[in-house]
Amino acid sequence: MKLRSVDRAISVQSSTIDLGDALPAHARQSILRVAGKYFGRLSTAAVHFTRDGKTYRCTVNMQMGALKMTSADGTSTEIYAAFNTALEKVATQLRRAKRTFRDEKGERTGKDIAVREGMRLTQVDDRETSGS
Repeated sequence: MKLRSVDRAISVQSSTIDLGDALPAHARQSILRVAGKYFGRLSTAAVHFTRDGKTYRCTVNMQMGALKMTSADGTSTEIYAAFNTALEKVATQLRRAKRTFRDEKGERTGKDIAVREGMRLTQVDDRETSGS
């Protein structure tokens, strides 16, 4: 599925870590790739990095269309690995939401009933005309 729209800019920030230019660009590109893969309409996304002792913690929040916000945390000794772990968890949640949404789609029973009723009426009409 192709990414149709992004309602707001993707926020990539940290209060204690200098992120440089490459990490925010990588984060935005990866989020857009995941958004395009699953639903195609990204409402909002935010990535936040913090430092926990020797490890980095990354929190990724994404909202696709009218779905509820999905979020996940990833930790690692490398900042890119922490982001990729969190993004994989969000992607898993989106994949499951898409599967649930697709499986819960209702059947068109109204059309099916109309076709059956129409067939039943023509069969009754055929019997009445052939019997007379």
